[in-house]
Amino acid sequence: MLPEKFTERMKPLLNDEWERFAAAMDEDAVRGVRINRIKIDPQIYRNGYDERLEPISYYRDGFYFCSNDPVGVLAEHHAGIFYMQDPGAMASLAAIDIPRGAKVLDMCAAPGGKSGQAAAAIGDEGFLLSNEFVPKRAKIMVGNFERLGIKNAFVTSLDTAEFKKMYRAFFDFVIADVPCSGEGMFRKNEIAVSEWSEENVERCAKRSREIIENAAPVVAPGGYIIYSTCTFSIDENEAVVLDFLKSHDDFELVPVKEELKAMTADGVSIDGDADGILHRCRRFYPHVSRGEGQFVALLRRKDTGEMPIILYKNKARELDRSERSVIEAFLRDTLTSPIDAKPYKVGENIVLISHGVPVPENSVFSAGVLLGEIRKGVLTPHHQFFSAYGAAFKRKLELSDKGEEVRKYLHGEEIENGGLAAGWCVLTYLGASLGGGKVVGDRIKNHYPKGLRNK
Repeated sequence: MLPEKFTERMKPLLNDEWERFAAAMDEDAVRGVRINRIKIDPQIYRNGYDERLEPISYYRDGFYFCSNDPVGVLAEHHAGIFYMQDPGAMASLAAIDIPRGAKVLDMCAAPGGKSGQAAAAIGDEGFLLSNEFVPKRAKIMVGNFERLGIKNAFVTSLDTAEFKKMYRAFFDFVIADVPCSGEGMFRKNEIAVSEWSEENVERCAKRSREIIENAAPVVAPGGYIIYSTCTFSIDENEAVVLDFLKSHDDFELVPVKEELKAMTADGVSIDGDADGILHRCRRFYPHVSRGEGQFVALLRRKDTGEMPIILYKNKARELDRSERSVIEAFLRDTLTSPIDAKPYKVGENIVLISHGVPVPENSVFSAGVLLGEIRKGVLTPHHQFFSAYGAAFKRKLELSDKGEEVRKYLHGEEIENGGLAAGWCVLTYLGASLGGGKVVGDRIKNHYPKGLRNK
């Protein structure tokens, strides 16, 4: 049952649409899936394999998942071929085409759905900084990035106020998907219903103002803030956007893509909206489109001519001669050709970084791709390396879902070597890397992490 005060707020907002909205809120939540083009071409996957997917009109890699089957045990999930994500949540990054090579900051990123969308858009040439204030949630996001094969991201756990001390006019896109009162999640999350209150709406609105304020200085001239929530509250949505525009004349509210506009309702005009521009905001209602509630506003920074600046020292360290020698020999033996990434030491980890952005000094949970560990002059690769660079491996074995090999591998068992020469290899499913193994004789020793295996 919807909270009484929530109903009182929503009825005058929706007027004659209230009954349709209330009926939709009684329906089951919709399932969505994003095909991860880092690992596979979405159209090839859909056409050649899975009839459970129905395209989402406003996002090319998004689909409604027309099944109630569990997905966590599927090989597609383990291989990072898809990521379960609500269709409404996908809408935020459908507001604008993010180009390859862009620099993106996701300020409140966990569990990483929108960051995953951004990573697929910018490609290996871009740079993604995904931040989550709660360390436990940041750690979960690192695991999701590992599975999706994302190469070019940093994961941090910082207060958003820290970013204006680290960067100036640096990011082409800043995603501010702020923590909110969660009204759009009511039919999906009973806790959101029980925890809702007008006082919490006010607290969330205050925090949202702080976060978007922290975003402004790090946006490059001509860049964008994608401001989003999963709530319907005007206090957390249009009111935050309008207050921001009044205090930042170097930003403007701009229209979203037509595909998203067609599937959403206009933003609500409120006192102070003299120019009537808040209609450019988008409201994703469950009675208008299939999915949970979402609000999106696209804010563009005008071309001020300000130059990008990084204000911290690089935490990454150069390797010593012996470490470089071991890594170079390992990569020559393992991969078909050199990769466009350089190895560094970050803490005790050896990582591959494929861009020139320095590693932040504090609260870094992941930087680039974790290559592995050197012991007694021998490098043992990490699962993240297999997932991110599996396509470049010399020794690859494709596993079929019609055989026993994929089941055995995901249970942690050894499998037959399939004629591969001795050495490190990658196991693939539909061409996407599941994980690694080591060919020893006629067997492949299983190196799929124990914590990820099917029971």
